[in-house]
Amino acid sequence: MGKIFQWQMKELDAAFQLTESDFPELKAGEVLVKIAGCGVCHTDLSFWHYGVQTKHALPLTLGHEISGIVIAGDDQWLNKPVIIPAVLPCGDCDFCRNGRSNICRNQLMPGNDFHGGFASHIKVPSKFLCPVPESVLKKYPLEHLAVIADAISTPYQVIKKSELEAGDLAIVIGVGGVGVYGALIAKIFGAKVIALDLNDEKLQTAKDNGVDATLNITGLDSKTIKEKVKELAKEISAPKFGWKIFEISGTKAGQDLAFNLVTFASTLSIVGFTMDKVEVRLSNLMAFDAKLIGTWGCRAELYPEVLDLIASDKLKISQFIETFPLSKINEVFKNTLKHKYSKRSILIPDFN
Repeated sequence: MGKIFQWQMKELDAAFQLTESDFPELKAGEVLVKIAGCGVCHTDLSFWHYGVQTKHALPLTLGHEISGIVIAGDDQWLNKPVIIPAVLPCGDCDFCRNGRSNICRNQLMPGNDFHGGFASHIKVPSKFLCPVPESVLKKYPLEHLAVIADAISTPYQVIKKSELEAGDLAIVIGVGGVGVYGALIAKIFGAKVIALDLNDEKLQTAKDNGVDATLNITGLDSKTIKEKVKELAKEISAPKFGWKIFEISGTKAGQDLAFNLVTFASTLSIVGFTMDKVEVRLSNLMAFDAKLIGTWGCRAELYPEVLDLIASDKLKISQFIETFPLSKINEVFKNTLKHKYSKRSILIPDFN
């Protein structure tokens, strides 16, 4: 019998504590995954610091952005490298049958409904695991691919959902660990892309990777920003209307700005999460014949499409991530809260 080492959150905004348990018994349809890496997401911060309640009672091991190797369970998965979808649907309900499995009401989320990926191993349902092909593993170590589970797949789904087409203008607000992938995927889809952020380093990284234009919006009001966006759109020969706006900063200011950028035939997609409330005039949507959409995670069925982008070198990921030992979890969470990292953090188990 082996051991699982888990960093558990016992109360809000407190230090994670290392615990040890025996390998669990597996039921039919379950597997045990030896974790290669688990990304740190803003959702984890929301549970840990901002008072968002987890569905599973504390203590709980957080972490939902997971890659690893199956070491026990269904024979068809044994020894296979996998990505564990951040949203594990049932596959049988009306939502699942109608292409909306990401909002399955029977869904299970690691680090929310059950113990997650800030651990050495995790027990999960096998039904929607995403196998990682050798063509991808030749390019990236498995631990780096943890970001596919959320940071890449989430913007991928929302860009498809927004009906972004080649030649459209995509405006991405916040190009950090998730937003930069949104900007790059929009480019892959053929859009003209303008990135907005408060951080010159993040904006330069986006620019260096093919984003058409950038704007540091520090200290600017929404009216000024909209005028500057219009100027940039003209410079890069982007459309005046029909803008596809993606709010990925997960801040009140970002959401307020995003709504104020809406113009004729725009589609505004809310990707980032915040508990803060924004006051808006919904009649703008009527007047501009615009659309406002939300998104939750990514359908597990879309993960192979993301892997195809990486396998074909259309999407590169190395320079947008940095790794830390899992034992540094308390330090990494505190630094993430203070916005000290410009890249997506991945925690790698010390014990594997």
